Amino acid sequence: MKTLVSSTLAMTCPRCRQAKMFPTGSFSFREPFTMHDHCPTCNQNLSPEPGFYYGAMFLSYILTGWFCLAFVAIVHWVIGWGLIPSFLLLLAVTGFLFVWFFRISRSIWIHINVKYKPEQS
Repeated sequence: MKTLVSSTLAMTCPRCRQAKMFPTGSFSFREPFTMHDHCPTCNQNLSPEPGFYYGAMFLSYILTGWFCLAFVAIVHWVIGWGLIPSFLLLLAVTGFLFVWFFRISRSIWIHINVKYKPEQS
């Protein structure tokens, strides 16, 4: 049995915590924003209503903002790079991680709103 945190980070269905929410991996840029409509295991609707993931947009903004601040601070002050190279590296890293931020935000949002029900899996 997966915990809430491991299910959220693994991006699995919040109700059964078994099936993946996305058909491709987070670092596969083939169909990066495609998400299952329903869980293949328990048939949980993963898009309950239009605009459901609007709140995930705010989570993505917060996560990305804090990541960027921490990343530049570490690269600039701890590693000792200049400010311009720090931001250029940040652009490269966030360009690689943008799909993961999108997906983890959706995973967190649906895990907040859908409760775990192992008996329905």
